[in-house]
Amino acid sequence: MDPRKQRTIDALLKAAESVFARQPVDEVTVEEIAERAGVAVGSIYNNFGSKAGLHAAVVSRALDVDREYMDRAYTPDRSPIEQLQAASEQYLRFFLEQPEFFRMLAFPAPLGTYHAAAETAAQLARRVDEQNARMADAIERGIAEGVIRPLDARKAATVLWASWNGVISLAWRPDELREDEAGLSDLLALAADVVSRGLRAT
Repeated sequence: MDPRKQRTIDALLKAAESVFARQPVDEVTVEEIAERAGVAVGSIYNNFGSKAGLHAAVVSRALDVDREYMDRAYTPDRSPIEQLQAASEQYLRFFLEQPEFFRMLAFPAPLGTYHAAAETAAQLARRVDEQNARMADAIERGIAEGVIRPLDARKAATVLWASWNGVISLAWRPDELREDEAGLSDLLALAADVVSRGLRAT
C-alpha cells in the first residue's frame, strides 16, 4: 500500500477510536472525524466507504487488540486458576495501554441506527462472548481437574468480567474514590486472590 494512503488510514482510525469511544455513532459526524485526523472528508469515503464502514473497522481493530492481550493470559503452561489471574492482569494492561478500545468494548456507546449497526453490534457481542467463553473454559477445566468447585462456569465468567470492569472504571471517577494505576493493580490483585480462594474446591 502507498505509504501516504496508509498514513491517512491510520490517522482516520486513530481519530475515530477516540470519537466513537465517547459518543453515540449517530452523534458523530464525518466532518468531526476528518478534522481530528487532519484529512479531507472524502478520505473517509475513499478508504472506508462510509462512516459506518469506518466504525466497523474501528470495532474490529479493538476486538483484535483485546484478543492479543488475552492470548498472553491463556497460555498452556498455566493452570486454570493461573490463567484467570493472568487474564485480570492483561485486562488491566489493555485498559492502561488502549483506553479508547477498552471503553469501546467494556462500556460501548449506542451503535446508532445506520443500516449496518445491527451487524456491527452482533460482531461486538459475539467476539466479547468468545473471550468470556475462554474464561469459562478455564473454569470448566479447573472443575474437571478438581481444583475449582462445581459451579456454572458461564455465569462465573460473566461475574468475573463485570467485576473487573467495575474495578477498572474507578479510574474514571472525578472524586476521591478515583484510583490510579497502582491502586487499580492492587485492587485487581486482591480481587484475583479473593476469586481464586472462592473458586477453589478446597
